[in-house]
Amino acid sequence: MANNKVAIIGAGNVGSTAAYTLMLDGAVSEIALIDRNKDKAEGEAQDLNHCMQFTKLTNIIAGDSFELVKDADVVVITAGKAQEPGQTRMDLLKTNAQIFKEIIPKITQYNKTCILLVVTNPLDVMTYLAWKLSGFDSCHVLGTGTVLDTARLRYLLGKHFKISPKDITAYVLGEHGDSEFVWWSKSTIAGVPLTSFTEYTSKALEKICEQTRDAARDVIEKKGSTFYAIAMVINKIVRAILLNQPRVFTVSNVIRNIYDINDVCLSLPIVVRKSGICQTLDVTLDEKEQELLHISARKIKENIKLIMPVP
Repeated sequence: MANNKVAIIGAGNVGSTAAYTLMLDGAVSEIALIDRNKDKAEGEAQDLNHCMQFTKLTNIIAGDSFELVKDADVVVITAGKAQEPGQTRMDLLKTNAQIFKEIIPKITQYNKTCILLVVTNPLDVMTYLAWKLSGFDSCHVLGTGTVLDTARLRYLLGKHFKISPKDITAYVLGEHGDSEFVWWSKSTIAGVPLTSFTEYTSKALEKICEQTRDAARDVIEKKGSTFYAIAMVINKIVRAILLNQPRVFTVSNVIRNIYDINDVCLSLPIVVRKSGICQTLDVTLDEKEQELLHISARKIKENIKLIMPVP
């Protein structure tokens, strides 16, 4: 295993579960858990280190000092106020923006060469803010975007069409939030359009789209928070970066001149590898999808204005 390090800011449900998932995967040699609650971070690290006999050797360190991000290849940011039942992602905006204005400079004080992976909601706005505050090249700042939304979509499509999600090509684009939309015009099962299957109905797809968009709210209402699936998303993105395995993910990144959209973070199919964001794929959207992409961009920009200018 290569000598590599990942730092996770925030040792709550998402951060600690991400650390556990990364440890089980075995692609990381060292994980640093950082939280303002030092005891919580150290307790999680101690619990994880007790797994060492049963996993590949991954050293887990923890504390409340941002000096722990030194030498990290990837810094995963999960810190922030969690979304509560009945609360929209945008309700979190100002609180989490203030948290970012405190922690991003602390990260860059000790590490100016890492890749920042933002998980905190509202995701697209926080990714844009992290980019501005860090001063990093945009290829080194990305958010988990609609990768989880896409996984939820494929699960639901697989359930409906009775096909493994692994054989479904379908993506959620735009905002990680209420204005997200499905790229239906290019959605297929093994290259075959969905309309070719007997199970296809426009009503069924509309329901699946709604279920995808509302999935997080449903889980939060039932168990209080979501963390297993997003931890797996973090693991897959981090693995692609650390092992330089170019993968296509719908991560959130700064968009430039795509359907006349500029200077905003949102999700499109993007190639991720060791250098970070290396290529945004050319996407062909129909007129309706173009309109939905612009709606997402406008919504995100409106919320960015609420927390700018960055000092």
